[in-house]
Amino acid sequence: MVRATICFLIAESPRRVLLGLKKRGFGEGKYNGFGGKLADGEDVRAAAVREVREECGLEVSPADLVPAGRLTFFFPFRPEFDHDVHIFRVHAWRGEPRESEEMRPKWFPVGEIPYDRMWQDDGHWLPAVLEGEVVEGEFTFAADNETIARFSLRPLRSEPS
Repeated sequence: MVRATICFLIAESPRRVLLGLKKRGFGEGKYNGFGGKLADGEDVRAAAVREVREECGLEVSPADLVPAGRLTFFFPFRPEFDHDVHIFRVHAWRGEPRESEEMRPKWFPVGEIPYDRMWQDDGHWLPAVLEGEVVEGEFTFAADNETIARFSLRPLRSEPS
């Protein structure tokens, strides 16, 4: 099981979210938040800060990461894709987004998020996260590794364990 993070940078006035178009590797061609695998011995906050810096050039303080949930993704036909993901919202950062070798960042108004160009599960939980909720869930994918075979999702009152 890959331990990972994902961060959604949210700006106000107008309300929008920064997503990145994945240019290579797992999820290529899809929009997503910024994040990735934890390095050996790395905690989730340090990984989130590092991944945001590497993928879009923004500097985020660990103190500015707002826990938004935890999701587990199962790919029975490709178990090496299984992920345990800590979700964060971020409302403060330094710098301007820039394209990296892995991601092409783009701002989207919250009402115009391209769910049709994202992982199929995102439409189930991302709207709640962007509205300030904390969620916990499990998603199992079908043989095509794209379609959701089954899922469970529930709101949490506090930070997930």
